[in-house]
Amino acid sequence: MTVFRIGEAAELLAVSADTVRRWIDAGRLSAARDEHDHRVIDGADLAAFARSLGAEPDGRTDASSARNRLHGIVTAVVKDRVMAQVDIQAGPFRVVSLMSREAADELDLEVGSLAVAVIKSTTVVVERSTRAVGSRGRTGS
Repeated sequence: MTVFRIGEAAELLAVSADTVRRWIDAGRLSAARDEHDHRVIDGADLAAFARSLGAEPDGRTDASSARNRLHGIVTAVVKDRVMAQVDIQAGPFRVVSLMSREAADELDLEVGSLAVAVIKSTTVVVERSTRAVGSRGRTGS
């Protein structure tokens, strides 16, 4: 069974450890104690909780087949005569979009604007984590 400590769960959910503790204390997220009396969260429970956080995050009621929506802030806009590159920082993720200059102008995108990166892709490459950060994803007994 894969378990995560509070700090690891916070990093995965892009929130503070205090937020995860509050969710646990409020009963929104379940946790147990490990052999060292640290609170740990079962990987399957954390995945279900993360999925619930992602359900209709912006309260949209219009229909879309795109399921990947990352809310963030515009950190850079580079335009030429035809194209524009827009960088969005969505939590710990940098998303770069290439679009027509006309689209960027119509959206009035500028550094500091709030934006949502909507991602629809037929190809998504998934890699197995090498657990480079801390000791994330301990396998318990």
